Amino acid sequence: MSKTSLSSIDQVTNLHKNNELQLLCFRLEKDRDLYAVNVFKIREVIKYSGSLTVVTHESNSLVEGLITIRELTIPLIDMRKWFYYDNNNRGKDLRNYGVKRAPGEEDIIMICEFSRWTIGVRIYEADRILNKKWTEIEQGVGVGGGGRNGKLVSRTRYFDGRLVQVVDIEKMLIDVFPWIEKEKEEGIQKISQVQTTKSILLADDSPTVLRTMQLILNKLGVIHHDFINGKHLLDYLFAPTTDVSSIGMIITDLEMPEASGFEVIKQVKANPNTAHLPVVVNSSMSGSSNEDMARSLNADEFISKSNPVEIEAAVRKFALK
Repeated sequence: MSKTSLSSIDQVTNLHKNNELQLLCFRLEKDRDLYAVNVFKIREVIKYSGSLTVVTHESNSLVEGLITIRELTIPLIDMRKWFYYDNNNRGKDLRNYGVKRAPGEEDIIMICEFSRWTIGVRIYEADRILNKKWTEIEQGVGVGGGGRNGKLVSRTRYFDGRLVQVVDIEKMLIDVFPWIEKEKEEGIQKISQVQTTKSILLADDSPTVLRTMQLILNKLGVIHHDFINGKHLLDYLFAPTTDVSSIGMIITDLEMPEASGFEVIKQVKANPNTAHLPVVVNSSMSGSSNEDMARSLNADEFISKSNPVEIEAAVRKFALK
């Protein structure tokens, strides 16, 4: 087993602070399309020839089994299988859609950390790391994201101009472990309405997350305006027709095309007309340095991704003032 180290957390956090990011490019087939994931969600890339503990023999399973990396046992997911997974046909046989390797060839696995989860993701090969401005990241086609049934959230260009498609890895987690969403649905049933006339501005580029957040805010009974990235939120906030006094708080993701959540925090807090607005970060990015960086820019709260109870607490704390 060998390891490829990625950028340090501090370095990547500084990139985000400057409205930049790093993407790890990879392929699911030899010489085929380029995909990418934010390096902030990847702990390492390894070659793995160890054992695989199969947990199910069902032909439609997205979980290959369990692998052990330095005494940590984690589920292994084949991303190419997930690309062929269809929510409307969950019984589909996925056995022939996995990453194809020559007999005896080691697996290439991304160890991903996000939403307080650690998982292994099988890919064909890791490529280069791209340094990009968030302004160079294009939103996926429509709110539902790009192709592959909304599995691609945005896109950018490789060094030579080729298309690089950014994967909505949060959607993958929910498709693989649907009970995570059921837990959130149960959490939504536990929250109660908040009495406030103030509105909430919400920004997140993942359609899956946006829908969950809308359900939570609707259950809380608050007015909310939703945006598919930070730039759209900022454009609305700073438009001459927007009544800032009617806004109670802002909830933002960190990684978004055009303008990141860090950029949202910076601009909101730097403007004397909006500096008083509470900004709550709703992020799946693991690591205390993310939270430290967000708070250093004067974010008011940092909550785990779309947690209904934490969101209710934040709304009661900030939007009622």
